[in-house]
Amino acid sequence: MTHRNVFDALKKRGGQIDETELDEFWATLPPASIEFMIGEWQGGEFQTGHRANGFMKRLNWFGKTFHSADDAKPLVCLDADGNKFSNTEAMNGEASLWLEEFRGETTASMVYDGRPVHDHFKVIDERAVLGIMNGKGAIDHTAAGPKYLYFYLERV
Repeated sequence: MTHRNVFDALKKRGGQIDETELDEFWATLPPASIEFMIGEWQGGEFQTGHRANGFMKRLNWFGKTFHSADDAKPLVCLDADGNKFSNTEAMNGEASLWLEEFRGETTASMVYDGRPVHDHFKVIDERAVLGIMNGKGAIDHTAAGPKYLYFYLERV
């Protein structure tokens, strides 16, 4: 099964997805480069029971836009008329792209300007990436271990 087929099946399934299944999928994907991430992306999240599930929907989140490594719009949202805008209030600013090590691999990561939060990206195919939100305040600490917010981006 291709990465795209696995991704499409996960997306289509709906409902709650066990985070270990997403962890296993993540491990099969190649790291993203900063250059690969440049562009406009529409986003969605996987429901894993993470306490932040639903936050993006409440913001009317559209996705992310990366103009360059130093100019990232992490929360491109839609206003009441359907117009896109960069929501700088929800996470105290915008972001930039860095290469960071996460789970033993160096991958493109978006670092928020105003919060100690990093989004790590791995490539599903030329049109999609899987993301994990990481950092202080972004991880659910449970008896079973840390729980990450999983999301995806699809190239516009």
